[in-house]
Amino acid sequence: MKKYFLLLLMTLMAVSCSRKVEIKGKVTGGSPLERIEIIEAAGVGTLPLLNMAVSKDGSFAGDFDAPRDGMYIITYGGNMNMIYLKGGQKLNISGNYLDFPASFVINGEAKANNDFLKAADTSFQTYATKIEVNKLLTMDEPKFIAEFNKIKGDMMKQIDDAASKYKADSSAKNWKKEDVTAKLFGLLDAYEQNHAMASGNPGYKPSEKFQDLKKSITKNNDRLIRDIPIYRNYMLNSLNADFQKFAQTKMQGKNPAQQPMVSEIFAEFLKTRKDLSQISKDYFLSYVMAQSDINFKNDKNYDKIAKLIDDNISDSELKSDLKKLQIVLMGYKAGDTPNLALVKKDGSKTNLGDLKGKPTMVMFYASWNPNISMMTIPVLKEMSDFYKSKLNFAYVNLDDTKEQFLKTSGSLLKGFPGEHYYVEGGINSKAAKDFGLYAFKLPGFVLIGSDGKFVGRPFFNLGEPELREELQKLTGLKAPEVKTPFAPEVPKGETRAEQDKKIEESKEAKQK
Repeated sequence: MKKYFLLLLMTLMAVSCSRKVEIKGKVTGGSPLERIEIIEAAGVGTLPLLNMAVSKDGSFAGDFDAPRDGMYIITYGGNMNMIYLKGGQKLNISGNYLDFPASFVINGEAKANNDFLKAADTSFQTYATKIEVNKLLTMDEPKFIAEFNKIKGDMMKQIDDAASKYKADSSAKNWKKEDVTAKLFGLLDAYEQNHAMASGNPGYKPSEKFQDLKKSITKNNDRLIRDIPIYRNYMLNSLNADFQKFAQTKMQGKNPAQQPMVSEIFAEFLKTRKDLSQISKDYFLSYVMAQSDINFKNDKNYDKIAKLIDDNISDSELKSDLKKLQIVLMGYKAGDTPNLALVKKDGSKTNLGDLKGKPTMVMFYASWNPNISMMTIPVLKEMSDFYKSKLNFAYVNLDDTKEQFLKTSGSLLKGFPGEHYYVEGGINSKAAKDFGLYAFKLPGFVLIGSDGKFVGRPFFNLGEPELREELQKLTGLKAPEVKTPFAPEVPKGETRAEQDKKIEESKEAKQK
């Protein structure tokens, strides 16, 4: 009996600790060519957590493990909105394709919190329109502090009232209070920076009482930086002037080829800031790296970026997220062996790392990707016909089902030389995510050498000059001139051959 009790207890614990969010719903009039994505809002350089198909009748369904309780971005058809989600919730979302997801209805376990947040936002906006900021900036400091405390008290009461009315839980209420706190901090800073000019008192200096007020607002600084992006960005921007001065001294006298990456300079700068906590430094550096140096055209600095992450980021979750982002945006290093489980049309299994013998161009694609048929297929057909004697082709499908893979590969790529493969589970599979495959990277291309190892970075445009150069090295064939809808237009009166010649002449001149 004791054994069964323990098993039952373990099962209950597993259920209660689940981070899985289950979503289903319907977009009336929705198109199967559009996908719904869920993205964490508070992370740094976050990647989609879920990519859901919309059926012919507009219905959709999916699930994902929520990294934290908080705000998530929901996107569809190029539009986006925010939604508050908690691990373990089940919910239903409905809307009309004309305004989804700018407007939608939530039912299920997430309804109360999101109804509360919508009401709290409306109250905040209504109250904020009545605040005369210019008048506040001219007030004497004691009067401003009194007025500020009144504003803060009013807003916090509005949040409490809305939370009670809509039966929101404490996590959503606390999140909203911190969100408003971040916005109020901006008002304090505006007074500190502008009161001297606004009041005609150039000698104004904030009093100790004012500084104590700022400290009370930011007493949960680390949590605000971790959970509230608007506050994190505000605090990061406050470092900009000092960082620019620091960066100038590091880059002075160095030619462009010798200049360090922005992330390298910023990491050095943060080491001089003893006033910042380690979690602040971790988030600030992570954001800068994600926005600047972690990109697919910076592959020559792959090892440097990896070392920067290891040496400077202490938070294990952030470190893991950055390393994953590096793989997604920069691809794997040249010389690494691909590891992606694949299924052939006949159902037999293989691995991308087994493609050896001849160099291989691998295309990752899905039938629902809007760029695949119209923009990529015609150019790919010309390239495959040209290179097929020297190059193998592998077409890796990321549709939701194997049935869709068989249908797509047999129609969209009919007559193309090469082999067809499927990733079990499609774009939402663990295998795809571990390999760094996401919807925004489709269609994408990688080159694998005859030894089965990566040649270099991923490509997303068949007209890229660097891709043509790599193909020429691999095959010995001079790459044809390719122009895709993504390629820049040739200036009038100048042929593409003439333009390419100018580029080559410019390269030779620089080398001399």
